[in-house]
Amino acid sequence: MDLFHLLEQHDFGAVHLGRDAASGMHCIVAIHDTRLGPAIGGCRFLPYDDERDALVDALRLARGMTYKAALAGLPHGGGKTVMLRPKKLFDRAALFRAFGRFLEGLGGRYFTAEDSGTGVEDMEVLRGVTRQVVGTGGGSGDPSPFTALGVRRGIEACVAVKLGRDTLAGLHVAVQGVGHVGYHLCKELHATGATLSVADVDPLKAERAQREFGAAVVPIADIFDVPCDVLAPCALGSALNDSTIPRIRGAIVAGAANNQLAEQRHGDDLHSRGILYAPDYAINAGGLINVALELEGYDAGKARVKTLRVYDTIREIAERSQSTFTPTYRVADLLVEEKLGRGASEAS
Repeated sequence: MDLFHLLEQHDFGAVHLGRDAASGMHCIVAIHDTRLGPAIGGCRFLPYDDERDALVDALRLARGMTYKAALAGLPHGGGKTVMLRPKKLFDRAALFRAFGRFLEGLGGRYFTAEDSGTGVEDMEVLRGVTRQVVGTGGGSGDPSPFTALGVRRGIEACVAVKLGRDTLAGLHVAVQGVGHVGYHLCKELHATGATLSVADVDPLKAERAQREFGAAVVPIADIFDVPCDVLAPCALGSALNDSTIPRIRGAIVAGAANNQLAEQRHGDDLHSRGILYAPDYAINAGGLINVALELEGYDAGKARVKTLRVYDTIREIAERSQSTFTPTYRVADLLVEEKLGRGASEAS
C-alpha cells in the first residue's frame, strides 16, 4: 500500500493507526486539517474486506468533514475514525473503551461522534475514558434529526433556484436509504406535503416509512429509475456514479449521504445533464453543527437556528453555479478554500 501517495492525493495532515490486542480493536483516525480548530468527525464501525478500502474511506470522509465545518462557519477542522468491525465475536464495550483510551492519547486534536454503525450508547462508553467525544446522551444526543432538518432546508433552497417554487408541497422526493437520517428526512418532507418514494436494503425500514408517511416502497435497485422532482441519496457513499447518473429522472439531487460522488468528475456529469446537485458536505452539515456546539455549551435552540442556515449556503452555491456555468461541487470547493485560506492567514 502506497500510504504517502494516498495522503498526497487527499491533501492530508495525519493518519493514526490504533490496535488493542486484548479487545481486538483496530482503528484508523484520519485528521485532515486543523487550521480552523480541532478536528471533528464521526466514528464509523463497519466490516471491511480490505484495509486499504477502510483507509480510503477514512481519508475521503475526513476531508469532507473539513469542508463541511468550513462551509458551516464552525471553528473546527475535519477528521474521521474508521473502526474495523471484527469478523469474530467481540465485546463491544471493551472495543470502544480501548478506542477511547487511544483517542485520549491524541491530545485534543480530534473529537469523535457517532456515525454509520455507532450510536449514542457507544459515545457514552467513550465518554467514560476520554473527553474527546461529542454527541453523548448527556450532551447533544443523536444528531440525525438535525442532519435531516438541514437537508430538508437544502432541498427547499434547490427547489427555489431550480424550480422557482417556495414550497415542497406536491413535489415528489425519492429517498435512497431510510435509516437514522433518512427516516427523519422523510418525516421532515412529509410534514411539508411532499410525496415520497423510498428504498432501503432493510425492508422493515422501508415499510416503516410507508406506514408512517404514506411512502411508496421501491426495490433498492430501482430507486434511481423513479420519476421524481428530487432524488435524495441517504445511504452510503459513491451512490452517484457511471451506472446511476444516466438513470436519474429528477431535476435535483440533494441528500444526506457523505461522499455521494464516486469521483469528482461525476459532479461534472450531473451538471452537463442539467441536474442541480447539492454538495453533500454543504447540505448535510446539521448533525455536525449540533454536536460541535457541545464544545462551547450546548443549546438546542441555537443548534436549530444555525442548522436552518444550510438553506442560505445551498442557495448561494446553486445561484453561483447558475450564474457562472460552473458545477456546484466546484463552487462549494472554492468557497471552502477561501475560508481555509483566511483561517490560515489569521492564525499566522
